Amino acid sequence: MSVFTLATAQYDIGFFSHWDDFAAKLERWVASAVQQDAKLLVFPEYGSMELASLFGQAVYSDLQQQLQAMQTLLPKWRDLHQALARRHDVLILASSFPTELQAGHVVNRATLFGPEGILGHQDKLIMTRFENEQWGIRAGERIGVIDTELGRIGILICYDSEFPMIARQQITAGAELLLVPSCTDTQAGFHRVRIGCQARALENQCYVVQSPTTGLAPWSEAVDVNTGRASVYTPVDYGFPDNGILVEGADDEANWVFATLDLRELARIRAEGQVFNHRDWPKQLALKGPEQAAFS
Repeated sequence: MSVFTLATAQYDIGFFSHWDDFAAKLERWVASAVQQDAKLLVFPEYGSMELASLFGQAVYSDLQQQLQAMQTLLPKWRDLHQALARRHDVLILASSFPTELQAGHVVNRATLFGPEGILGHQDKLIMTRFENEQWGIRAGERIGVIDTELGRIGILICYDSEFPMIARQQITAGAELLLVPSCTDTQAGFHRVRIGCQARALENQCYVVQSPTTGLAPWSEAVDVNTGRASVYTPVDYGFPDNGILVEGADDEANWVFATLDLRELARIRAEGQVFNHRDWPKQLALKGPEQAAFS
């Protein structure tokens, strides 16, 4: 499918007394996107941390205890997303979930669901200082792409979008759409990710979709402050927006942002554009660098 509508979330962190309250919230979000004919729904990084509220203050106020407690919810969290993807015949990039691979080894994993099941996942590859120094969440090891009915998709979780070689490997493997779930607590953090997304869209002449968490959750040790704008970024060339921003939300409003993408336009711009960023990428690799100066 070359032309389709997607929905990217500015997602608020909730507080729940019962699992059914979370399930009802997620069902409302999905249903409202489907009403606008969205075929791909993108949720943010760490939106799943709202589930820690189910375990009480002693758990949700402790970074390590919440990670362990949330593992008990992972099977039915997967089942819920799978059921919604099947019921509505859509693709859902679920909010990334801290997933324990073995005792004490937790990764930040974003999972893509389709009507037929889990299509694939991507673990965050380069961790922030908070994840490394305070939370103990470990880096993934593999850059992947996921084949879907909408085309081949790459996922860059938040900070990963700031490193061009990760995205380039996904583009080289055939991805034309990069999804960037994010979670930032300052405008500077949001803009770092935004600038990374725009740079990846420019240099690869592809679409990049950002979905942030938004709003305040003062009860949470992990996601207490959230700011950002859901956005879709494009190449900066003929037929695309002059600033490379197809659509963006308003700061800190919890809602969907919708866009219709035409993947055929990427092939056109790569063949007929004012510049050929995608084609010319290898040229920089052949250039000789400056000689190192000798210091005494």
